[in-house]
Amino acid sequence: MSIKVGGTFSRSGGIVSAIGKQLKMLNLKAVQRITVTFDPFHESAVPTREFLHHLSAPKIGQTNPSCVLRSEVVCDRRPPSVVFQLIPSVQAEAKLKKIELNGANLTTLELLQLCNKHITALAPKEIATSTVKTKSEKKAGGGKRR
Repeated sequence: MSIKVGGTFSRSGGIVSAIGKQLKMLNLKAVQRITVTFDPFHESAVPTREFLHHLSAPKIGQTNPSCVLRSEVVCDRRPPSVVFQLIPSVQAEAKLKKIELNGANLTTLELLQLCNKHITALAPKEIATSTVKTKSEKKAGGGKRR
């Protein structure tokens, strides 16, 4: 008799690859302004600061160039928070003005997962404007150009 092996055959990529996967899925088209507030002396400010670092990456900024990323450093022992202010068209559709994430007991990965769950889901869908034509369609549609 043999014992069946359970689980996966390969190991997971770890926390770094999980964060990279969440960053690839992130879409800020529904957001007008992001405000990250933290107290640097609070014990759980590090994951929020890392989240701010990931949001300030150029690839993330290219998803919505008009989105304003603002950081507020306070000194009142308040837990860190992230506020996403939505664009007016999404506000009307979702009936929300802003989404606030309290980062008191969350890791960087959890903040990214919540952002993808609540923010990326609100992003307007892109409509493909151009279609790709095959060689046979091009030949049938038009004559020779000279």
